[in-house]
Amino acid sequence: MTNYFCTLFDSGYLIKGLAMIESLVKWCPDAHIFVLCMDRQAQDILTAAQKPYITCIALAELETPELLEAKKSRGVAEYCWTLSPSLPSFILDRHKEIDFITYLDSDLLFYSPLKPIFDEIGDSSIAIIEHRFAPRLQDREVNGRFCVEWVSFRRDEEGMRCLARWREQCIEWCYYRLEDGKMGDQKYLDEWPDLYPKCHIIMHPGAGTAPWNYEKLHFAQDTSGRILVEGAPLIFYHFHQFQLLANGSFDRLSTFYTSVCREPEAVYAAYEAALMRALSEIRTISPEFSGGLRPAAAVARRRWAQRYIPFAVKRVLHRLLRY
Repeated sequence: MTNYFCTLFDSGYLIKGLAMIESLVKWCPDAHIFVLCMDRQAQDILTAAQKPYITCIALAELETPELLEAKKSRGVAEYCWTLSPSLPSFILDRHKEIDFITYLDSDLLFYSPLKPIFDEIGDSSIAIIEHRFAPRLQDREVNGRFCVEWVSFRRDEEGMRCLARWREQCIEWCYYRLEDGKMGDQKYLDEWPDLYPKCHIIMHPGAGTAPWNYEKLHFAQDTSGRILVEGAPLIFYHFHQFQLLANGSFDRLSTFYTSVCREPEAVYAAYEAALMRALSEIRTISPEFSGGLRPAAAVARRRWAQRYIPFAVKRVLHRLLRY
């Protein structure tokens, strides 16, 4: 049985997106992933790669008049969030053979089989995962209890009703600010467990590990080198903040996270190796490709700002620079 997934990214996230997809297929060999290509370069390179487990979708195929109208008032990230529910909705509408689909963020990496997650979901109509914030970050739950990194929908009455409502909500309002109980695409999920009886919250400790929760978790490796989290296999990690640098190095995290607890070394080392493999493959198709490679000095300045400039000031600057 094929397991269907979808994700979206542009050429700036192509290296990360391809690394995610290759790790997914390694640990879920029956996976097929639909990629919404947010620009032509990403689409051309993925098409040239000729991977049978990838189906590319051009942005123009999916964009409706209502999405194009919403696009006028939203930043790049906000528009990507707006599309989070539109993508699985589009796929389910055009592929009647698909009974169950999972949206994934493109900056994940998979480390072991996904079967424990699917076994846990069972016949649920919807599956979501909590941020599981570390205690010192618990106040961030005001921006959303759940993370739109893994969101699954079944083609049944409840799953389709939830997806349709989420799509309408994101088209109407999806911005990078907390306002009237809304925040981006993610805070809409807060009410799902109460609204939908067949909504499952994924509980596996190896799913959804990320910078905002790793400090409260115990990581280890068994004799085979497999990474464990709280004694269970690590299934996927979310690489929030991670940057590839143009000088060939990496910038993993800001000191907001690492000053409290160092990042899990084996997890990040595996990701860096996967990114380099993805970049090498992309450059066999496009030798001069440099999408997503950031100037080291610019990233260093950003990290300084993350450490020393108050969040309220950064939010004002973000809004001014966007316009």
